[in-house]
Amino acid sequence: MKSSYAQVLSQCPECVCFNLLKSARAITRFYDAILQPIGIQGTQFSLLAVLHHVGELPITEIAEILGVDRTTLTRNLKTLVGRGYVGVDQGKDGRTKSVKLTGAGRDILMKALPLWEQAQQKVVDGLGPSRFKGLLKELAAIRTLTR
Repeated sequence: MKSSYAQVLSQCPECVCFNLLKSARAITRFYDAILQPIGIQGTQFSLLAVLHHVGELPITEIAEILGVDRTTLTRNLKTLVGRGYVGVDQGKDGRTKSVKLTGAGRDILMKALPLWEQAQQKVVDGLGPSRFKGLLKELAAIRTLTR
């Protein structure tokens, strides 16, 4: 039996995409507000932290780690390069660009870390450790479903 449009549309408030985007915007605003005193955003913190962790890598590999397309990463890098937090150089093969954290980038990351820890702890405390671990597991499962 085929569902009516009205019946299907009544399920739209349960749309996974809508609810994940709404949650992502809320948590992004939360982290941005906490990191605001040092002038970086949550997405910039994540990028700096990844670069600190992995070292110098081609843009394509960093985009893959972050789960963003190359164009989005390039746009996000522009501000960080302009502030001297990140360097972009020719890659080893000359056809790619390689990204690395600068000394100033490490410095701002270290200044941001206590603020990030504050935000992270508030989320973990609000959910409780078990729900937090479960959330991470469910988000990973969603990412694998879409491959």
